[in-house]
Amino acid sequence: MINKNQKKLLFCCLSIFLFSPAELTHAQSTLDNYIQQGIESNQSIKQQSFILEKSVYALGEAKSMFLPNVAFSTTYTKADGGRTIDFPTGDLLNGVYSTLNQLTGSSSFPQLQNQSILLNPDNFYDAKFRISQPILNAELGYNRKIKSKQIDLQKTEILLYKRELVKEIKTAYYNYLKATNATKIYQSYLTLVTEGERVNKKLFENGKINRTAVIRSQNEVSKINASIIASQKTEESAQYYFNFLLNRPLTESIVIDDITTLPEEAQLPNDNISNREELSKLKISKDINNDLTGLAKSYLIPKIGASLDLGSQAFDWKFNQKTRYYLFGISLEWNLFAFGKNTYRIKQSIAEQQAITSQTDYVQQQLLTELKVRQANMESAIAQHRAAQSQLKTSQTYYSDMSKLYKEGITIYIELLDAQNQWIDAQIKSNITLFDTWIAYTAIERANASFNIQ
Repeated sequence: MINKNQKKLLFCCLSIFLFSPAELTHAQSTLDNYIQQGIESNQSIKQQSFILEKSVYALGEAKSMFLPNVAFSTTYTKADGGRTIDFPTGDLLNGVYSTLNQLTGSSSFPQLQNQSILLNPDNFYDAKFRISQPILNAELGYNRKIKSKQIDLQKTEILLYKRELVKEIKTAYYNYLKATNATKIYQSYLTLVTEGERVNKKLFENGKINRTAVIRSQNEVSKINASIIASQKTEESAQYYFNFLLNRPLTESIVIDDITTLPEEAQLPNDNISNREELSKLKISKDINNDLTGLAKSYLIPKIGASLDLGSQAFDWKFNQKTRYYLFGISLEWNLFAFGKNTYRIKQSIAEQQAITSQTDYVQQQLLTELKVRQANMESAIAQHRAAQSQLKTSQTYYSDMSKLYKEGITIYIELLDAQNQWIDAQIKSNITLFDTWIAYTAIERANASFNIQ
């Protein structure tokens, strides 16, 4: 018969490994909540979000270049000396003025001095508003396209950060569950071997068994205590790392949910890697490079713009109807010859485009290889878990039989202890292979980007 402690250990084993869909759904819901917390609090993702915000502003700047630009400028000049223009006013007019004074008998026409006019304007101001508007500028169009695609590139970069974080959080969570379940198994087994030690001491005191059984039972208690300490330390390390990923205090408690079944085969991700952010980034980079090639070729298209100046200019700060003015103009700029500079720029863009195409083919093959390896690891993990479960059932039956024989005095304690060790080892192995399967499943999710981050 199985005693009370043995029943307790058996119940612990069954509670870990029996199928429970409701508990599995609850576990996944808890894990999804942790993933959401991790994404919202991750500092690297926040930094990438700031870079995305910067890219959005850069696009706004590129769009604003198509709109009119209004600028105000003014200059004031105070001058003395320098080059002059001599104008013989007196020489030209004084003789005429003298004759006129004689004829009129008056002094109405004064004598004039020859003038020396400064070329530098003295006490002169010029204030104006300039309105400029690009009419045809291919560079502005390509610049706007590039800025827009850079936003898509940064969004993809953020998704890449999130997907890697999801993988790390899920893996850390499964490792923590693996460690906590192992601790529970060892603690339950400690109760069993402690009871065995007590019973063996009584039997030895009554002369029913020899000292060897007592010593072995004591050693078994010490060994399990050491295993519990090691398992608890592993649990603590897993807890620290999980909380680190969620950016919260390292010792904060983690909600524990039992995962008792393998991923359903219908839910296993397929061989499609088209959703990988790495490929999306390369595609966007290729599109940006196409725009850069177009930008390099834009020198073939002339630039046309218009400008309008509204201002006032005069000496001695005068401002009236005569000082005000407007100046309208249309400009055309066409780069016809630059000694091959534009041609070399185009060739650079084409070479970069070919490099991106080659890199895309390589990365695609690399990602597909990674997925195949992850799938093989998953199949191996499933096979190992099923073998561990079969071994668990066998060792449980073996232990039950040996326990009955030991109570009937047919077998010795060493054989019972061997059966106990096989049973506990089978439980630990089944626990490890269960969560190794889920970790392998998480790796496949990462390999083909099948987890829905949104």
